[in-house]
Amino acid sequence: MLKDDPTAKPEDGVYVDGLFIEGAKFNYNTMKLDESDPKVLFVDCPKIWLKPAHFKNLAKYEHYDCPVYKTSSRRGVLSTTGHSTNFVMKIRLPSGKPQSHWIKRGVAMLTQLDD
Repeated sequence: MLKDDPTAKPEDGVYVDGLFIEGAKFNYNTMKLDESDPKVLFVDCPKIWLKPAHFKNLAKYEHYDCPVYKTSSRRGVLSTTGHSTNFVMKIRLPSGKPQSHWIKRGVAMLTQLDD
């Protein structure tokens, strides 16, 4: 998660902008996932730096493996990989709460919102 807008392209990886968070918000003071505000379903996700790394070399911190979907329907045809065609990937979001907390709230990221 990036607090400020990047001024140059990364040396490795890519910056991702334009995603939405459903069911939670990102707290820029703590730089962690936080409870959503009342009556707010979707919020803009901060810019994310996707940097390739081997699984063994990932930093260890409390996080939520947030699923990313193409649409809010969260359904699609199962592909040969066993995942829905609507599922894109998981992104690790820093969190001060256990995975089960966010799963029960149905927190996910979306690439687009429905009209």
